[in-house]
Amino acid sequence: MRVTFHGAAGEVTGSLHEVEVAGQRLLFDCGMIQGSPEAEARNADPFPFEPSALDALILSHAHIDHIGRVPLLVQRGFRGPIYAQAATADLMPVMLLDAAGIAESEAMRANRDRRHGQPMAVPLYTKDDVREAMRQVRPLPYDVRTELSPGVEMCFRDAGHILGSCSVELWGDGRKVVFSGDLGPKGTPILRDPAEIADADLVLMESTYGDRLHRDRAETIHELEEILDDAWRSGGVVLIPAFAVGRTQELLYWFAKHWDDWKMSRWQIFLDSPMASKVVDVYDRHHDLFDDDAKRVWRNHPSPFRLPNLHITESVDESMAINRMERGIIVIAGSGMANAGRILHHFKHRLHRKQTHVVFVGYQAEGTTGRRIVDGAKWVRIHGHDVRVNAQRHTVGGLSAHTDQRGLMDWYAGFRDRPPLALVHGEDKAREALAGEIGEAYGISATLARPGLVLEV
Repeated sequence: MRVTFHGAAGEVTGSLHEVEVAGQRLLFDCGMIQGSPEAEARNADPFPFEPSALDALILSHAHIDHIGRVPLLVQRGFRGPIYAQAATADLMPVMLLDAAGIAESEAMRANRDRRHGQPMAVPLYTKDDVREAMRQVRPLPYDVRTELSPGVEMCFRDAGHILGSCSVELWGDGRKVVFSGDLGPKGTPILRDPAEIADADLVLMESTYGDRLHRDRAETIHELEEILDDAWRSGGVVLIPAFAVGRTQELLYWFAKHWDDWKMSRWQIFLDSPMASKVVDVYDRHHDLFDDDAKRVWRNHPSPFRLPNLHITESVDESMAINRMERGIIVIAGSGMANAGRILHHFKHRLHRKQTHVVFVGYQAEGTTGRRIVDGAKWVRIHGHDVRVNAQRHTVGGLSAHTDQRGLMDWYAGFRDRPPLALVHGEDKAREALAGEIGEAYGISATLARPGLVLEV
């Protein structure tokens, strides 16, 4: 068995790992690179392998940095099956059609503004490419060992990151490799805790927050309550950049659970996303994947997805109308890193106001507008305009969909005999810190994956 690292090897996004086993060439994930314009331009580069030579694609979950180049892979010749957990398979067309729509809109805008002699902009892929790719998707349940081909088997295990997120067990050639996917913290609302896995000959583990510990969740929820209360007293508006899957549902969960004590009925809540209602429908179809606490909240409180003051705004006109409201509103909009999507329009209209509260609830990659704001930028450029940042900024790290250093170490500790470990999906600062802690605790030297690195198992 041979593993070759191509993406998310020294950075968080762009998941892309190749496995050669029993005469088969498989791929773990095919994610989009996110961050600066220079980083995102790499998405159009040729793949470091021939797509038509791949036998199968295995997806860990539906976030764009793990599935965002799947239509491009198919467009360039991949014809094999795409294996995904059933909820992931349901989320994929929602996420990918949205990404294609953004790419098409950005190409249209670039062509409208292009100067004489400049080449026409072309979207990375289109909605038709997404529909074509979805024909190859094969949904699978959790915890069922499945034969992919003679001598090759796999199993999806719950990773507790978003609905349908998986760690992947892969067997072949008498060896076993485990890919963590993105691991969620224990006790995350709605989701079950990450499954423990006992054995492997090689572990590929994410390391997004390998250099830090998250704040206690109870303290984080209290902080969120204080932010909302302060924003209400100041007559302001709360803007929350959040991906359509994951943190958005958790935020609505907390709003429902604390409906009375947070006085949530006084707010108007806008889930400003053209795909939000479709994501909600997927969650409603997969209650069997919820944890016990979430099932109780659904029974005993207003449904988080059916709050009486929740407005799901799908059209552009509905989104624009939000900016005519002066106070008492909470806007949750994508993208989660504020590098695209409707949140930028709200930033453009409201960042200059001191009464605006911007709440970051997830990871902000280098080069994104979100990261610049978190790092204290006084000005940001949005749609070609410089916007003054006078808004109050809040980073609520305890709501991250990724587990922290302690959670990563605990998950690895579940393996017997301390198998070899390769760290992926992390910036070097985070990976080096995690490797040091694991080396001290367990006496192993973790490999920091780099593009092109090959490990024999």
